[in-house]
Amino acid sequence: MESASIPADKPARRSRDIVADFISKYGLIALLLLMPIAYGISDLQSDGDLSRIATNIKDGLSNGAIWALIAVGYTLVYGIIELINFAHGDVFMIGSFVSFGFFGTIGLTLTTGPAGLVFGLLITLILAMVTCGALNVMIERVAYRPLRNAPKLAPLITAVGFSFILQNVGLLWLGGQHRSVPDLIQSQDRLFEILGVSVTQGDVLAIAVTAPLVILLVGFITRSRIGKAMRATAQDPDAARLMGINVDTTISFTFLLGGMMAGAAGLIYALYQTDVWFFSGFTAGLIAFTAAVMGGIGNLQGAVLGGLIIGVIQQISDNRIGTAWTPAIVFAFLVLILVLRPQGLLGEQTREAG
Repeated sequence: MESASIPADKPARRSRDIVADFISKYGLIALLLLMPIAYGISDLQSDGDLSRIATNIKDGLSNGAIWALIAVGYTLVYGIIELINFAHGDVFMIGSFVSFGFFGTIGLTLTTGPAGLVFGLLITLILAMVTCGALNVMIERVAYRPLRNAPKLAPLITAVGFSFILQNVGLLWLGGQHRSVPDLIQSQDRLFEILGVSVTQGDVLAIAVTAPLVILLVGFITRSRIGKAMRATAQDPDAARLMGINVDTTISFTFLLGGMMAGAAGLIYALYQTDVWFFSGFTAGLIAFTAAVMGGIGNLQGAVLGGLIIGVIQQISDNRIGTAWTPAIVFAFLVLILVLRPQGLLGEQTREAG
């Protein structure tokens, strides 16, 4: 009787797997397209064109580029040591503060010429990336490395503690009020127009900085020797040690790369939003970690995709529904996506998933 029931049960299981796979793929696509399509149809009925929803998507991609850079740092660290680095959002905040302070130090103003402005921003970008990278390495060396073999809860609590430390550093640095950043690039000035959608200088800055950095990072991790060491360490640290890889150095280098991405995001944020605040790292860190989970934790391309998707969802919600509802809508999408595809949009790349 048992042997006769097995063949009958296998086709049933196979059918359930096919249905689940279909829902996971196409249900996910339908979910992600729900808001753009619904509001696109509404715009066609009321305005006769799609320029409003297209503008929402364009603005969302610009904001999402900032979240993507921060999310890359989260996913790098989690992929290699499986630690949620809660201080990472505040490292981003320090990057925005460093950029804001350096603008005044080197005398960048609205009257600075184009050549001087480009050179000054490039120097500021390098400084913010190096500062945040070094800060992240210091945090790893002081707080996380001594607890590497401790229970998982210990480094997690330490990360939360460092988050509060950096918040208070920001509070002492610039105070508790929002600080206005000079609009050096005239971020809302229209640069050109595509099919009725105005592309501003801030939009170009966000994409022009994010895209090359992500491409360089992915290429570096894929092709360089230290990148291969990072992937080997993420897969199996003990085996990596046996192969002669210095695991401690590799992990520190991972924190360096993640911090540098956060520093670049801090500069873009300061210029794009023309505002810095000591508490901005908490919100940015929460959104970016959500993006990393949505895309597939440990997956660089997934982190970028998750950041862009969250940026678009936020922008549509802010413009159509109201800013008060935006966090709830973002996390509702996250829950639904993880229900349909628990490993995230592009799949996890962690030790358990490997």
